[in-house]
Amino acid sequence: MQVSVETGEGLERRMKIDLPFEEIAVEVDKRLQKLARSARLPGFRPGKVPMKVLRKRYGDAVNQEVFGELVESSFSEALMQQSLRPAGMPRIEPEIDPAEQRFGYTAIFEVLPQVEIVSLSGRAVKSPVAEITDEDIDAMVERLRRQHATRAPVERAAATGDLLTISFNGTLDGEPFEGGSASGVKLELGTGRMIPGFEDGLIGASAGEERTLDLVFPDSYQAEHLAGKPARFEVSVEAVEESVLPEIDATFIEKFGVADGDVARFRAEVRQNMEREMKQRLDARRKEAVMELLLGAHEIELPGVLVQEEIRAMKAQMLETLGSADVALPDGLFEEGAKRRVALGLIIGEIVKQQGLRPDPQRVRAAVEDSASTYEQPQAVIDYFYSDPKHLASVESLVLEEQVVEWVLGQVEVEEEALTFDQLSESSARPGL
Repeated sequence: MQVSVETGEGLERRMKIDLPFEEIAVEVDKRLQKLARSARLPGFRPGKVPMKVLRKRYGDAVNQEVFGELVESSFSEALMQQSLRPAGMPRIEPEIDPAEQRFGYTAIFEVLPQVEIVSLSGRAVKSPVAEITDEDIDAMVERLRRQHATRAPVERAAATGDLLTISFNGTLDGEPFEGGSASGVKLELGTGRMIPGFEDGLIGASAGEERTLDLVFPDSYQAEHLAGKPARFEVSVEAVEESVLPEIDATFIEKFGVADGDVARFRAEVRQNMEREMKQRLDARRKEAVMELLLGAHEIELPGVLVQEEIRAMKAQMLETLGSADVALPDGLFEEGAKRRVALGLIIGEIVKQQGLRPDPQRVRAAVEDSASTYEQPQAVIDYFYSDPKHLASVESLVLEEQVVEWVLGQVEVEEEALTFDQLSESSARPGL
């Protein structure tokens, strides 16, 4: 087997492989002879078809079969011979000419880039720290009360936060338009569901009152035929309801799994849940800071095939989230995120390799148990993860990332950044991968 490699643009390689004709010819003859024992063709008895006829009838197919098998085996061997690491599957261009006794092919593929981990000494990472205060618990309890609030009709004028039942008719230049009218609509003032000015125009209205609202659709409104157009809405307020918060009593507390309704135990449960959430967010922000540092410190040429694979994966994930496979999502929507993931994957992979990191079994166990603790039958979840190494793979991957983060933090200056629980809750950190 003769192998030669040409360097294409960027990470592309064109590997030309000439296969030994004699070996292929011998293998083809062997298979044709085997076929001859059972071949059935019109005009010939079973097993008596001449080799010349078989070669004419089946020769091309057998040649292709043998060639395909040799491509698969020879490609791997050639990669090892040339010390190449492909980033994805190759594109094969066959070069077959039996008359000239030539069998070969050109494999076109991208290789993985060489990643050199730079020194991180002298660089700094902000590491967030936070603690749960009594005020944070008070705020969370109030949030829980709002989530379990009920509604009660009121006779007073409507205010922000009230729930209105309304009917409305909209017109453009005096003419009704599609989607401009509805009845029995529930609208909470202050949510921003309607176009600008609609909800504000109903503040102070009472049940039974009618109001006329002269508004303008935003220029960016999704319905292009309405964007930027002035419209008039005749609105009838049918009911006004206010939010009624539940008392913090045994009935309310029992909804959160505290059977005896004890307030102190309930607040302790709230604190425990908040601390778990806080730790997750602190870890996520710390990890994000480390990932940004790694990205900024390394310039890597990315294989296009890996970026495209990541785009497809991200697109499929979003379509699954949307619950629809018919939405046309442009690749550009995912390109930046895909490049980020591929770059981080290459950098982290090299750190893992250089540092000889392996998922810490104790940390993997702790992560599984922590995840299982949120289920009704934790042991069943733990048993599931440990029933098959494949089930543990995702957890081991996350633990390995955590170990990489710790290694990086050991190489840099760590600057603590004090945050409140609310500041942590304002936005979720992007995942590193």
